[in-house]
Amino acid sequence: MRIAVLSDIHANLPALEAVLTALGPVDAVWHLGDVVGYGPQPDEVVARLQELGAVGVRGNHDAAALDPEMAEWFNPDARLAIEWTGGRIGAATRAWLGALPDRRESQGLTLVHGSPRDPTWEYVMTGSEARANLPAFGTPHLFHGHTHIPIAFRDDGGRMETLGPRDGATLILDDRRVLANPGSVGQPRDGDPRASAMVLDTATSTLTWRRVAYPIAATQAAMRAVGLPARLVTRLERGL
Repeated sequence: MRIAVLSDIHANLPALEAVLTALGPVDAVWHLGDVVGYGPQPDEVVARLQELGAVGVRGNHDAAALDPEMAEWFNPDARLAIEWTGGRIGAATRAWLGALPDRRESQGLTLVHGSPRDPTWEYVMTGSEARANLPAFGTPHLFHGHTHIPIAFRDDGGRMETLGPRDGATLILDDRRVLANPGSVGQPRDGDPRASAMVLDTATSTLTWRRVAYPIAATQAAMRAVGLPARLVTRLERGL
């Protein structure tokens, strides 16, 4: 099977469509949360994922869109965006987001948004954080998002390797435990504004990262049209 692994789409439909086109035919779509938040098209992105039969987990922005009190936990720009999202989304989107679990196991892999210790909020950004999370999941490998940065951590005989995958990089999944992050579709933050995603090939036991250009100006125009914060608009073109 070829499985598209997507995270942090953040209501950015042009980025999602560009990624789906670039990845080509896949047998399944997995998402790692934060489907909504920041971006201008929450209902449209959820509808597209529903159309694809995508399965996945709930992120912190997804949870906050359903619970206004959680907006207080975000920085001012993110809070304004999540408050707008909560007031914008329809009943079908609410139901779909509300049904997402915090974690999921599929094909012998664990899926979370943040970390296995704290699926909603913890960031896994360093080797030491990855190592501390190894006892918190029982599958050989784990996929996570939340940081908006493509990265992988591999336990090699007790030494945690940190891998920074570039476009087209492939990682073989063997008996060494791996925590892998596909990066963000809709809000990259590693200095590369292109959408980021990952493909799992179960036949070859490989992960391949892809970076995909998308019409950033179209998303920015849609954000301005609905009055989302200017900083969230401009950061898309910098990938920061």
